[in-house]
Amino acid sequence: MLAKISNFEVDLSKPIDISIPLTNTDENPIAWYLDKPEIKPVFFGEWIGSVKDGASTNFNNIFFNPHAHGTHTECLGHITKDFFSINQCLKTFFFFGELISVQPEIHGDDLVIAKNQLEYLLKRKTPEALIIRTLPNSGLKKHKNYSNSNPPYLSEEAAVFIRESGIQHLLIDLPSVDKEHDEGKLLAHKAFWNVKDVDNLNVDARLNCTITEMIFVPDEVQDGSYLLNLQIASFENDASPSKPVLYKI
Repeated sequence: MLAKISNFEVDLSKPIDISIPLTNTDENPIAWYLDKPEIKPVFFGEWIGSVKDGASTNFNNIFFNPHAHGTHTECLGHITKDFFSINQCLKTFFFFGELISVQPEIHGDDLVIAKNQLEYLLKRKTPEALIIRTLPNSGLKKHKNYSNSNPPYLSEEAAVFIRESGIQHLLIDLPSVDKEHDEGKLLAHKAFWNVKDVDNLNVDARLNCTITEMIFVPDEVQDGSYLLNLQIASFENDASPSKPVLYKI
């Protein structure tokens, strides 16, 4: 099926899913010191919500944390005293996006994505969404336990550059845009959303902008321009599990 969007043709029959599915196995990625998700049947006395155990339907409870257990999209409510919901902040779901691949720089004991790298790779492009694939791009990203591993992160200057470029939606294959142990500074989150004070939100904070973390972009997907469909579950929460899908333009 072909769709024409702003004079571009997009083949909707060829989606590129860059989300990581949530499972209750040891293959599930984990961050922030939690255990793996739980997906298990409901028990009512002797009744078990499982067809293989005699029930007419499968009827599971799912226990997970969107920030720790896979691909998720968050709004600025992730870092503010006041409540903001991703379901209210994200109201449209198709965006023109640019996929770039970045080898983080060594800064002391850290691996950091720097402003100059983004400037060079974007070449003055100002997409609505920026999708960052970090290098090396091992498939282990889909199964890694990131807790206490000091993953790469964005510098504050890089996040400011993204904001000032007018990019509204940032997607990255890391558990956070910020350093794992940063004493709660969250410099990249704050810079991207333009949040100066988490207790008293400034009027120019970016309410409709999102960060999506823990994506995975396969090697065969080339850097370049795509149509992004950013799908979320309708959770009234600061973050939701999400399913970002790319379509080649």
